[in-house]
Amino acid sequence: MSEKKTGGALDGLRVLDLTRILAGPLCGQMLGDMGAEVIKVEPPGTGDDTRTWGPPFTEGGESAYFLGINRNKRSLTLNMAVKAGQEILAQLLRQTDVVIENFKLGTLEKWGITNAWLEKNAPRVVRCSITGYGSSGPDARLPGYDFILQAESGLMSICGEADGTPTKYGVAIVDVVTGLYACNSILAALAARERTGRGQHVEVCLYDSGIAMLINVASNYLVSGKDARRFGNGHPSIVPYTTYPTADGMIAVAVGNDGQFARFAETTGHPEWAQNTRFAKNPARVANRDALDGQIAQALKQGRTADWIARLRAAGVPCGPINTVAEALTDPHTLARDMVRTVKHPTVGEMKMVGIPFRLNGTPATIRRAPPLLGQHTEEVLAGELGLSAARITQLRKEKVI
Repeated sequence: MSEKKTGGALDGLRVLDLTRILAGPLCGQMLGDMGAEVIKVEPPGTGDDTRTWGPPFTEGGESAYFLGINRNKRSLTLNMAVKAGQEILAQLLRQTDVVIENFKLGTLEKWGITNAWLEKNAPRVVRCSITGYGSSGPDARLPGYDFILQAESGLMSICGEADGTPTKYGVAIVDVVTGLYACNSILAALAARERTGRGQHVEVCLYDSGIAMLINVASNYLVSGKDARRFGNGHPSIVPYTTYPTADGMIAVAVGNDGQFARFAETTGHPEWAQNTRFAKNPARVANRDALDGQIAQALKQGRTADWIARLRAAGVPCGPINTVAEALTDPHTLARDMVRTVKHPTVGEMKMVGIPFRLNGTPATIRRAPPLLGQHTEEVLAGELGLSAARITQLRKEKVI
């Protein structure tokens, strides 16, 4: 029996997205995908910094970076550094459920929007602050940059070849995870609001996210007292769990237990590996990783990637090809999962974008709006939501407030 489809999980929820760059906009986009009505507030004339990050740009001048993290939003331009802009911001906050901001510490407070102001004037608002280093500690006032946080958090020290230099991840992974933590925390605060009737201040920062992302590597150090090191594509606690050359390319192999290793050894033509006391059990394989990895590399070089994948998967051994981004985005499974979607943009026309990575069968997530042009919905929001007259909007535009 199929469930009756309804609107999105966050239908009726209004989000004020005051953020720029990546972590905040990604959080706002996810809330929008879930059905929330998101108003993105941008500085007049310039907008979100990522509008100029490129190439690549579309023929109409839209940045691919911006397009990737700002769908399901309306764009309102507003100069919040002036009194008239702050008054409009205050009006919007009184009508919103969630506000996401990534200003420098104290910026909203300087404009009069303190937690005390929110408790008095908009008590149900959930305020999410995204910063580089949080609101406490010796580095609290420093600006946050993903690349620097990958370095400082220890993440960079465990990425790269064992005898090479520390290496950053290929995308701004600390920003991405911070956006995920922000979204998760906002949803928790909204759930709490159902019980308490009141909003609260949510704080996430890149530094905390980077430390938390160490996961098992951090636990290994805290338990053993031994610092982590780089293993290239390998795993500190599991072997074989890395990439190997084949006759025509490379393959990724992830053997998670001793049973899988026995099947892997049999399939590669070396059943004796599973009987060897140096390799039979995972702790022994970790201790002898160089010897085993060398033998595996020699064995896998004797076959083609596709052939090995077919044989190993048939034996229940986790493995896969090392796709390029282009190959991954055109893979039949990617397309079957609707992870590449086509939307209609006002200047680009039909454009492709990455799909929604979560499924809610009763309250489906949807792409309802293309990423907005700068200020595309300014008059719509000011007139429709705040009831400002055409004359007042004209005056605000003349004064460069919007």
